[in-house]
Amino acid sequence: MFIPCDRGGGSAAPDFKGFTLLMPAVSVGNVGQLAIDLVISTLDMTKVGYFYTDCLVPMVGNNPYATAEENSMELSINAEVYSLPSKKLVVLQIRSPFIKNKYRPFCETLLSWVKSSKYARVVLLSSSHAYQRDDEQLLGTPLRYLLTPDLEKAVGGRMKELNWKEMEKVAAYPGISNTDKVLHIPGGGITKLLFTESCSEGIQMAVLLKFCSEGDNIPDAFVLVNYLNEWLQLIKSEVSTSNNSTDPSSQWKIPSSWRLLFGNGLPPALF
Repeated sequence: MFIPCDRGGGSAAPDFKGFTLLMPAVSVGNVGQLAIDLVISTLDMTKVGYFYTDCLVPMVGNNPYATAEENSMELSINAEVYSLPSKKLVVLQIRSPFIKNKYRPFCETLLSWVKSSKYARVVLLSSSHAYQRDDEQLLGTPLRYLLTPDLEKAVGGRMKELNWKEMEKVAAYPGISNTDKVLHIPGGGITKLLFTESCSEGIQMAVLLKFCSEGDNIPDAFVLVNYLNEWLQLIKSEVSTSNNSTDPSSQWKIPSSWRLLFGNGLPPALF
């Protein structure tokens, strides 16, 4: 459940009615989480609360978006909520993996919060194993999208204008029958469950994902966040996903925590 920050003078929950909720799936390469980091850091979003759940591995750390020594010692936990009212945007950042068999309880709690907060829509940033693509998915861009029926009515035309490619369904029994097609997102974590539950409950949700492999996934995060920006126009940018540009001079601000993305350097004492 959502717990607002207590900044003195009470802790009344902020009003998110009509806002867009942006969040990551904990998926292959952590691409969604890295892309969310770029959004929070670039837009200088304000932390407004926490998403308390027993479905995630507990963790605590320093402020990942520190800009000075004064705020570097602020604590962060596994699921935090940030807001930017001027863009009617709320971001849920998830920083730890799910506990086994806790996908469904998390989705139920999250969607209950979405409905009670009266969010206009949910945008889920995700990724999927590149090596498990079928022949059709190997063609063209590595970026895909999904829309629930309720959101399809509202923005489906916009996706066609952008010339985006919808996530293909694949054969349920490859080599045996091509008539039965299913949604398959290997490595996507909660993506498929959250999307199908949103379809059932009439929630407007979009999934934006990238096929990728584990490794240095920073370039994938830039590609995914630029893809998101083509639609939502969070920042003014000339970067285009048509050539999968990951121009380091783009306007996205890299958070201070990324300096430790691959750990510290080798200590000189070793040599």
